[in-house]
Amino acid sequence: MKKLRILKQILVRTHTSELIVGFFIFIFIVGFVITLAEPDIHTYRDALWYCYACVTTIGFGDVTVSTAVSKILSVILSIYAAFIIAIVTGVVVNFYNQIIKLRQEETLAAFLDKLEHLPELSKEELVEMAEKAKRFEKSLKKKDS
Repeated sequence: MKKLRILKQILVRTHTSELIVGFFIFIFIVGFVITLAEPDIHTYRDALWYCYACVTTIGFGDVTVSTAVSKILSVILSIYAAFIIAIVTGVVVNFYNQIIKLRQEETLAAFLDKLEHLPELSKEELVEMAEKAKRFEKSLKKKDS
């Protein structure tokens, strides 16, 4: 649950949530137009099912379109879905990378602050710094391997 709240906060802060809402509104509009334009699709539910299959690129084939309007809308919907998925994924990954970078910079700043005040540190703090340095060195060796 906590991770979903964090994801929601990221989407709201970056205004990506507005893109997602707009995308869903577009899906509902396309579904409505397909319901009107397609002779073989009689219910709005079937049109939304078709839109779902189109957006996810699953293409079950149980509901198909035959009119030019519906085919054009299907192409637009598929392209729009690809862009939305790429944008949302990029925003979330970038946000998490920035968080990780900030945490690393804070840790490094705290370490450098302790180095500047080395004579004032207790024996326990010196041992702790030495252990951190050893762990850091081991992690670098693992990355190089």
